[in-house]
Order: sequence, then C-alpha cells, then structure tokens
Amino acid sequence: MRFGCFAAQDRWPQTWPADGSTSERVYDISCGGREVADGQCRAPVGNSVDAEAATYTNDIGQAILGGYWEDPDFDPAQSAFYYVRVLEIPTPRWTTYDRKFFGVELPEGAPESIQDRAYTSPIWYTP
Repeated sequence: MRFGCFAAQDRWPQTWPADGSTSERVYDISCGGREVADGQCRAPVGNSVDAEAATYTNDIGQAILGGYWEDPDFDPAQSAFYYVRVLEIPTPRWTTYDRKFFGVELPEGAPESIQDRAYTSPIWYTP
C-alpha cells in the first residue's frame, strides 16, 4: 500500500485484527525538519511556550509538511486499516492564558502547555 499526505506532522498508524484483537504499529513519515529513521522521529518536537507570558514562538516544526509512505510490512492477505495522526507544536493551555489574563494561579497539577492532535478517517483494506 502506498499513501501520500500533507499536514503539520504526519504519522501513519497501521492497525489490523489479529487473533480476535487489534494490533497497531505507528510509522512517523514526516517530522517537521527532524530526522526520520526506521519509521520514527529521532528527536522530540520541542516546546517554545513561554508560560509566564502565555505565548509561544512558532519557530519549531514546519507550517506545512508533505510525505509519501509505503507500508514496509504490507501483507495482501491481511485485513488492515490506516489513518493519519497529525501532531501540532505545543501551545499554551487555556488555564495558562487565564493565569496571565486574570492574574490567578494555575490549578495544581495543570499542564502549562498542550499538544493538539488531529486524526483522519480510516482507510480500510480488505483482501
């Protein structure tokens, strides 16, 4: 199976039924300027969030990525489904904005930043 995708950061999870359960393998196909080796990003995306100012610099990653991927383990006899998972760079969490705007404390245990994700509809393969 061959696929093309354009997004912020591309990951192709391949999922297939095995012995009545579902198995999954994730392949990174584009890593925002970072190296991809053996289907995995070699470094984390980083975090440019300034929690005290409730801002971020948006100078990491890439605005638009494109990728081409071919399933190295494709078995034409095995049912499978594929989907793309896109990861954005970290941004301030809403509670971080509230802390800055209202001058209140961050709730205990609340993260200062979040990393949003998006998922496509699955692509089903049936032999």
